[in-house]
Amino acid sequence: MPELPEVETVRRGLEPAMVGARIERLEQRRADLRFPLPERFAERVEGRTVEALGRRAKYLLADLSGGDVLIMHLGMTGRFTVEWPGREAVTPGEFRHEAGGVAAHDHVVFHLSNGARVTYNDARRFGFMALTTRAGLYAHKLFKDLGIEPLGNELDAGSLARLFRGKAAPLKAALLDQSLVAGLGNIYVCEALHRARLSPRRRAGTLARADGSAGEPARRLAPAIRDVLEEAVAAGGSTLRDYAHTDGSLGYFQHRFRVYGREGEPCPTPGCRGVVSRIVQSGRSTFFCGTCQR
Repeated sequence: MPELPEVETVRRGLEPAMVGARIERLEQRRADLRFPLPERFAERVEGRTVEALGRRAKYLLADLSGGDVLIMHLGMTGRFTVEWPGREAVTPGEFRHEAGGVAAHDHVVFHLSNGARVTYNDARRFGFMALTTRAGLYAHKLFKDLGIEPLGNELDAGSLARLFRGKAAPLKAALLDQSLVAGLGNIYVCEALHRARLSPRRRAGTLARADGSAGEPARRLAPAIRDVLEEAVAAGGSTLRDYAHTDGSLGYFQHRFRVYGREGEPCPTPGCRGVVSRIVQSGRSTFFCGTCQR
């Protein structure tokens, strides 16, 4: 499943083609993806201009003229391809699977007024698209319970202390709770915790002092989260099995992983003689150094 940096990479790759362009024609080649596509989908978006292309957590949001918003989620294998007249096709945020990219899995095609054609391909059909109004977006069932954006202005030491105060859950589990912080996934939580030198097993509530103010752990963790996400976005995300960068080349943040996937390797923290360990928390692999992450 793509995490926030990968979705942001897709957004940035689509923005030059879609923003400011009018949807001249929409081809809907099947009735559903993970869920049914919007009723009268083509009728409701044709003739509309894409005024902005944003992101909330792991969702892409296309603001359309007239006040509607097209919500797009990539699922596990969703990918967009951008084609311009006379140019080679580009795939912003490609997910490489053995069936990925096959024309039979091209399910939705946007024909734009600037000559670009944007195709949504999804081999497993775990992605989806939905339409809502801008006024009702954050009351929508997909968004009403989402937490703060980890790359937004809300995330700081104080907000982490407030959100996690009194919580006995492990810190890693709390960071993956989308109702607290939206968009964080397993890879980048492991990396941020290592940078902040915090154990994934410590109680989340220990980020707050008795009076509710942020303690030193929270002051280390907030910038670590922001830094690791910003570096991953700049690197075009992480290539594990499936992910590739805007022009189809591989994202390369995985070469900067400190702990994720590095079980048994020496801890990269200067002066630390620990070894990266792997444990399972809530069914997911957690990588950390038990020596410097206490």
